[in-house]
Amino acid sequence: MTADQAGLDLSIAALARGSEGWAATTLAARADLLASVAASVAAEAERWVLTAAHAKGLDQASPLIGEEWLTGPYGVLTSLTALQRTLRVLDAGHSPLAGRRLGRAPGGRVTVSVLPHNAWDGLLLHGFTAQAWLRPGVTAAQARSRAGLGQHVSGRAPSEDSGPRPDRGIGLVLGAGNISSIAPLDVLYELVAHNRVSILKLNPTFDGLLPVYRAALAPLIEAGLLCIVTGGADVGDYLAHHAGIGHVHITGSAATHDAIVFAGSKTDAPRLTKPITSELGGVSPIIVLPGRWSTRDLRYQAEHVATMRLHNGGYNCIAGQVLVLSATWPQKRVFLDAVAAALASAPARPAWYPGSDERMRAARAAYPVARSIPGGRLLVPAGASREAPQTGGVDSPEAWASAVPEDMLRTEYFAPVLGVVELPGTGLAFLDAAVETVNRDFLGTLGANILGVPSTIRRLGAGFEQAVARLRYGTIAINAWTGVGFLSAAAPWGAFPGHSLSDVQSGIGVVHNALLLDDVERTVVRGPFRPFPRSVVHGEWALLPKPPWFVSARRGALTARLLTEFAARPSVRRLPGILAAAFRA
Repeated sequence: MTADQAGLDLSIAALARGSEGWAATTLAARADLLASVAASVAAEAERWVLTAAHAKGLDQASPLIGEEWLTGPYGVLTSLTALQRTLRVLDAGHSPLAGRRLGRAPGGRVTVSVLPHNAWDGLLLHGFTAQAWLRPGVTAAQARSRAGLGQHVSGRAPSEDSGPRPDRGIGLVLGAGNISSIAPLDVLYELVAHNRVSILKLNPTFDGLLPVYRAALAPLIEAGLLCIVTGGADVGDYLAHHAGIGHVHITGSAATHDAIVFAGSKTDAPRLTKPITSELGGVSPIIVLPGRWSTRDLRYQAEHVATMRLHNGGYNCIAGQVLVLSATWPQKRVFLDAVAAALASAPARPAWYPGSDERMRAARAAYPVARSIPGGRLLVPAGASREAPQTGGVDSPEAWASAVPEDMLRTEYFAPVLGVVELPGTGLAFLDAAVETVNRDFLGTLGANILGVPSTIRRLGAGFEQAVARLRYGTIAINAWTGVGFLSAAAPWGAFPGHSLSDVQSGIGVVHNALLLDDVERTVVRGPFRPFPRSVVHGEWALLPKPPWFVSARRGALTARLLTEFAARPSVRRLPGILAAAFRA
């Protein structure tokens, strides 16, 4: 046994003692502990952001720093606040869904409103909503009684059981290396949803964040509920198969998942004999409904598409990768030109994620007629594979033919590559064809986006909602980006249910989910087609200006910092500054 392995063994033994202490901790004391964590996260927020930015080669003055505020300490703070509320509601003997509106979706599904989660969300994200759809057959009464997961015993009365269920031991969390809030959020969900204490192994990309994480999450570490380690694949493999670890959770690639689970071919028996949950990304479609769009509509939604592709440099598990367009949409060419312009005008940034250059070279080799966009971006038109007609160049009808670039649909490039697929039809016929295509041909089921003029969606009526119900994705965003679902603390986040170890696709299980909902099928996010004031013209009641997560937001960094400070210490007095910064963006 090496010294490193001996140290890991000692850490696991210490976590076993911490697990026993957690099992004896009351719900109120658990909520108080999360409040302490929130205070330490707030104290480390600026160092957290600057350290993450340094890991990604971002200048401290870059407007893109706003991404690090929102997807770093802001996301963790909002989750801590929401989880605290759930624990205190359960401690009072109520369901987390008490007083929360339940609705209905096609197929008789029960829906739970998860955004806005509180009154502050309603102000700061005005116009954005999200509902968690539960699996078909789950009743409203079952939804209420089962919400709470590891912190709640179904049907308990205060005289029977006023505490959480027994502890569930020690879990290994294999942290992501692209978004700095993911690993802490996974640790929190393991602890609260499943009563598992964690040993967190950082992705080497974020090894520099080790002292920040240890300071920000110090209350968990001091209570014996968390240990954070670094190391390569050998450390992760040792921990995953350690006898003291009862569960593994990974955020990463399907290849890494399969290397842990299987000794060789996936036809062999799994090498890993303990449960594993996962969030593994995929190829996210952006379905664009044909309609009559104004010039400003086209420009704004092109910036929206550029954000879906280029946020975090394109190194997101739910980065929009393929536009799905109607081949007969009269504004198709104008829209694609606007998308190319938006990709070109987005702030430049380093290709910081390991392997990005190799993936970009592979994409250029696979699609030799793709548009090279300034800033190291690539726009791959429909029919741009080697086998597609090459006559006339990228502006010819042949190059824009409605052939499907198969590699683009089955390869998550994890780089600034945006593909295009064109399908026949208009109206509901196009939407139905798009749903069938992405369900059948696209890799993964993590997130899908739909963009369309509100009047077009209204004309589609019940057919639109039925099409959404047929989309097999864990998060579906309508006139929004699925990243909004990721950042919404109460929204369940994960792949569409039903994957197996041998065909894991985008993963198994959910995280975030601060209401601790059981039987989740998906999350559906809805946003305004245009921000205020243009939202009013489209018949939408939405007061939010251009969202601060847009790559084209001029004051996104300031707005994101103010939002993080608000999440740490909510106050009406902070609202004017946030709104002023947002409108100047």
